[in-house]
Amino acid sequence: MAVTVRLPQALASDADGQRELVVEVGGATRLEDVLAEVRACYPALGRRLCDETGQIRRFVNIYVEDDESRALDGLSSRIPDGAVILVAGSIAGG
Repeated sequence: MAVTVRLPQALASDADGQRELVVEVGGATRLEDVLAEVRACYPALGRRLCDETGQIRRFVNIYVEDDESRALDGLSSRIPDGAVILVAGSIAGG
């Protein structure tokens, strides 16, 4: 099973300059499985996406298709074959 992970330009340098990663994972995949594979292949990127406990960092938003992962089941969100996962940083202003 393969999913696509799209990265903002700010994170591409941690993925060998790539803005789009094709991640191969087993069946019945959850978001945490995809992120574990990303961390294994790109440790620096993994550290920017997740904290030491494996949780998604507070200022990182991850969308599964069009839905923000925290609005789904967080790291337990099911990822269908061929899904597109979008990584975005939070934007704050004042």
